[in-house]
Amino acid sequence: MKHLHTKKLLLSVAIMSALTLHTAGAAAPETVNLDLGKTVRMALENNSDVKISAAELDAAKAQKDQAEGARWGTVSFNHYSGRGGQYQTTTGRPHFANSHTNEVSISVPIYSGGSLEGAIDQSKENLKYYQYGMDSSYQTTRYNASKDYYDVLQAANTVTLDKETVDRLSEHLKNTQAQYAVGVVAKADVLRSQVELVDAQQTLTQSQNSYEVAVSTLNNEIGLPTATRLNLSQGLEYKPNDYNLDNCVTYAMANRPEIHQAEASVKMAEAAEKIANAGNLPKLTLGASNEWSDDNFPGSHKNNWAVGATVSMNIWDYGVTAAKVREAKANIIKAQESYRQITDNVRLAVRTSYLSMREAEKRIKTTEVAVAQAEEDYRIAQLRYQAGVGTNTDVMDASVSLTTAKNNYIQALYDYNTNTALLEQSMGVPVENQ
Repeated sequence: MKHLHTKKLLLSVAIMSALTLHTAGAAAPETVNLDLGKTVRMALENNSDVKISAAELDAAKAQKDQAEGARWGTVSFNHYSGRGGQYQTTTGRPHFANSHTNEVSISVPIYSGGSLEGAIDQSKENLKYYQYGMDSSYQTTRYNASKDYYDVLQAANTVTLDKETVDRLSEHLKNTQAQYAVGVVAKADVLRSQVELVDAQQTLTQSQNSYEVAVSTLNNEIGLPTATRLNLSQGLEYKPNDYNLDNCVTYAMANRPEIHQAEASVKMAEAAEKIANAGNLPKLTLGASNEWSDDNFPGSHKNNWAVGATVSMNIWDYGVTAAKVREAKANIIKAQESYRQITDNVRLAVRTSYLSMREAEKRIKTTEVAVAQAEEDYRIAQLRYQAGVGTNTDVMDASVSLTTAKNNYIQALYDYNTNTALLEQSMGVPVENQ
């Protein structure tokens, strides 16, 4: 859209001036140069949710190692050293001696009724769950950082437009006062112009505060001191995309990490049922041991050895195992319903963000035309008033319409960019620097 270039150029110049605002009378804080990519990278490096997800992933890996290691059995070593004695019957005197005992034993599970296999399956799905959770944390953090970045740009744009309004009304007040001085206009025109200027100045003060809050919020998101000044190299731009709603939904179903997490939860619940059912089945364990002892360490009598098998089976436990099975079955149904709920929510989120993005795109086109019309209307109102054929009310109304049109334009740009970022999160688009 070639007709957008002029507006974007003017806005970009204005944004850069607004972004360098400093608090009056305070020492100038550090200024950091940022673009959107750097903002996202800093957020990923400093975000607590990302770090928590990383720790949860490490824990899940350790749990998987535990489950897989349990099927190979254990090798243990026990040692006892002591000193004791007894009274001799002939002399009545105590006799003391050292005692050292050592034992090595091996225990290998042969059949567990499926409990070990279930635990391994469960740990693998648990690992997948947190792997996808890591992806989700990255994507959420990217969106939050992007939105905060756009919030600063939007706030800076608003400051710039409010300053333009103040400057425009200040110039009009001077003209009105000059005309009143020669008796061309009434005192009421001067008063009305003054009131409008004061209102505009108050609005500017509010927008400047909103800008400061937006900067502090972004600083907090990316791990900078809240007072850090930011120089953002990118403005709010309209970058057309070829996203299609059906394709977006299809992509989300295949890539959204929360859906994969829900699938893993179903499989974990199924593995838990396998573990619960194992309580009704026999278990077989092979074992071997060797024990030696002597008065001298470490001992030389090694003839105490054993090899055997242990079979165990739950005969009756007052319904505990049966209750565990019922609980596991209920948890499967719960996980399945959660999966369906999440997939429905993802479809809704994709559709909502997509439609909002396209609606904002249409507003960009219409509000750009409205800005051009409002500028021309204000120019004509000014000329008519100076020529004595228009009213001050016409000028004030035209000024309000111009400010509104420009605000609507930058709001449309903001909505388009934020909804595009939200759509990509809803789709599960991966983070490049992940």
